[in-house]
Amino acid sequence: MGMRINAELPLPADLKAEYPLSDNVVRIKEKRDREIRDIFTGKSDKFVVIVGPCSADNEDSVCEYVSRLARVNEKVSDRLMLIPRIYTNKPRTTGEGYKGMLHQPEPDQAPDLLAGIIAIRKMHTRAIEESGLTAADEMLYPENRSYLDDILSYEAVGARSVENQQHRLTASGMDIPVGMKNPTSGDFSVMLNSVVAAQSSHTFIYRGLDVTTDGNDLAHVILRGGVDKYGTCIPNYHYEDLVRLLGAYQQRELKNPAAIVDANHSNSNKQFREQIRIVSEVLHSRNYNPELKKLVKGVMIESYLEEGCQKIDENRVYGKSITDPCLGWEDTERLIYKIADEC
Repeated sequence: MGMRINAELPLPADLKAEYPLSDNVVRIKEKRDREIRDIFTGKSDKFVVIVGPCSADNEDSVCEYVSRLARVNEKVSDRLMLIPRIYTNKPRTTGEGYKGMLHQPEPDQAPDLLAGIIAIRKMHTRAIEESGLTAADEMLYPENRSYLDDILSYEAVGARSVENQQHRLTASGMDIPVGMKNPTSGDFSVMLNSVVAAQSSHTFIYRGLDVTTDGNDLAHVILRGGVDKYGTCIPNYHYEDLVRLLGAYQQRELKNPAAIVDANHSNSNKQFREQIRIVSEVLHSRNYNPELKKLVKGVMIESYLEEGCQKIDENRVYGKSITDPCLGWEDTERLIYKIADEC
């Protein structure tokens, strides 16, 4: 056979029982979930900033980052909703390279999925306990989210996953906002079709069970830019793109129309400093057009303690990305204050 079993992993319920959430963490999540729901349903005009490392590769540096973010949050929470990016799964275009803490709790060591699911649950929990902020993660593997579904306040479905039926159906059973990214081609119709699917009720097989979902009224789109057939990046954060998206939303009967703009990836061509300019342009477009102000609920920014990125070797710098390059902390802090002033 071409597949062998390495280990039998615990059921999500058993892992949660072994690593339970404190009553305080449960209360924090309930409060944050209500606040985030109010933003996506239009009851609150706070602006969402989903910000953090491209990939959460080290518990200590991630928790330090989130604790710094919490101190900034104290100054901007009347205008912004800061949601830390704690992404524990890393999609790889060719299947090669570091796949995230879920796969490799230690980036320079062999994959260990059991240690990985324990590590990511402990890291997410510690981050909440130390900062009071619940986080976002990517739903790269739909069945794996069950290990964290009591912790997360936001999830994203990536450009390579958004056309996958299991991702769409799983999103329809979630009770938190789920952002459906445009595919790598940049196709708006694919992205919006995924929102239609996620907002609808479905019956399907999930973790060996016959399940029916209620539909997720908080499913929405994430603009992350696209790539043409020649590999050239095509951004989709400009004013004209946002107006086009607004028109496409208006042609569909969708609940709570909303968009998040990802300032990195194909919108920046992974030129991480461009995120500062891109965010500024998005804010300008919102302030110019009242309809866009209602539609564009926030931005997504990749940043870490140290700017740039590095290879995985024995000379790794603490708090510096080992995947895509990120803004450093100083630029991030200035950018968040700028967003608060202009949104």
